[in-house]
Amino acid sequence: MNNSSTPGYSRMSLKTGWSAVTFEIISQHKLLVTSAVIVVSLLILEQTVYRAKKKWLPGDKWTIPLIGKFKDSLNPTLENYMKQWSAGPLSALSVFNLFIVMASSNEYTRKILNSPSYTEPCLVASAKAVLEAENWVFLNGKAHADYRRGLNALFTRKAISIYLTIQDKFSREHFAKWLANPNPNHEDVMVTMRDLNMETSLRVFCGSHIPQKGVKEIGEQYWMITLALELVNFPLALPGTKVYNAIQCRKMAMKWLESAARKSKEAMAAGEEPECLVDAWVKEMLNAPEDSKTKQQFSDHEIALVVLSFLFASQDAMSSGTIYLFQHLADNPDILAKVRAEHDRIRPDPSQPLTLEQLEEMTYVKAFVKESLRVKPPVTMVPYKTIKPFPISPDYTVPANSMVIPSLYPSLHDPEVYPQPEKLIPERWLDENSPANKNPKNYLVFGSGPHRCIGQEYTLLHMMNVIVTAAALMDWDHKVTPESEKTQLIATIFPKDGCLLKFRPRGTPVA
Repeated sequence: MNNSSTPGYSRMSLKTGWSAVTFEIISQHKLLVTSAVIVVSLLILEQTVYRAKKKWLPGDKWTIPLIGKFKDSLNPTLENYMKQWSAGPLSALSVFNLFIVMASSNEYTRKILNSPSYTEPCLVASAKAVLEAENWVFLNGKAHADYRRGLNALFTRKAISIYLTIQDKFSREHFAKWLANPNPNHEDVMVTMRDLNMETSLRVFCGSHIPQKGVKEIGEQYWMITLALELVNFPLALPGTKVYNAIQCRKMAMKWLESAARKSKEAMAAGEEPECLVDAWVKEMLNAPEDSKTKQQFSDHEIALVVLSFLFASQDAMSSGTIYLFQHLADNPDILAKVRAEHDRIRPDPSQPLTLEQLEEMTYVKAFVKESLRVKPPVTMVPYKTIKPFPISPDYTVPANSMVIPSLYPSLHDPEVYPQPEKLIPERWLDENSPANKNPKNYLVFGSGPHRCIGQEYTLLHMMNVIVTAAALMDWDHKVTPESEKTQLIATIFPKDGCLLKFRPRGTPVA
């Protein structure tokens, strides 16, 4: 007998089928409810943790779930940062559950920069992947101090005098290219200035130990490293991402730089005279007494990593500063006239390279460069990470593993220290009793504390050399646009329109 044909069996099968369907629906519903409860619980936990870390600090009361301020970080603007700075001396925000405390006052900014027992430089999340985790810029405390001590010999007066000769030679070569440019229109000079600083820096650092092919490859591709060191980037080094491209660029650059270090060691061991920074470094290693406290032997790889980090500063921060030097002089002919008058008095023949003594005599040029860097500081902030709870103020402790950001820009635009802070006034540096000179703690262009820029003097002299020689040899015209005074932030700041310039020999009438 076929049970399936009986009415009782059919009703039983139907009941069983409905039970199965009902059970499945209930199970799915429970799963959805459970998932929703988990998600809601995690969101509540996220907000609770954020509020607990934030405490009384100014900032959003609630963070956008999961992403926080990610959207603002994708397109950072100086205006948005100013809004954050205006919230208070300390303020809080969150990006992808990374808790961030931003300092805007000079007091808290300097405290972060000068507290190596609580904080360490972290730059951005991708920095260690891009520049290598063992790079000296990530060292802290005694290890960093000892390493830095071994680099001091690279910036002595004798070494800088060698660098000036190289800077002069390659700057003039680039000026000649600018003057030979047949384009009658104004051009964006961001790449132009980067090329000048990159080639000049590579020759200062590595001399003839790096061939022109290497200079060209590094110059063309190093921009990828800059792009990967923006504050927010996709963190995984997957093919096609900025971080992946930067790592490939670093590997390429390191091959050339390690080769240069190896060739330098061979040349110095053979008794040749130093011609570049790496030579001076190797010579110092060879000549240091065995019992010297600074006696250190650096491998080719370690030397290359240091040069790699120097290149980042020279092609990015220095290019930003150089662009604004040209823009500021074009927009302020009265300042340009004073720069030229001082130059013509100290170096009547501009065909001769400047000496270190001549540059040091150019007090107005130095004041102009310092003031240009103050008005438009290449670096507006430097991210650090707390390595343990950091009692930054009597009533607030930054949690461990948070990001703390000392902001340099507000200190450089403090109206009490720099009256009319947005105005370019080189003379403020010529009066030893001016508020600017009486408050050196506010001049944070090169940072402060143990990680203060080791190449500060080199940078100032290079920029002075470039701009005063350019002023002696060329005229240039700046096409002002509505975006000339606005900034774009990559790793450093640049004019939003790229700075549109047109060069011609000095004294030539405008076409």
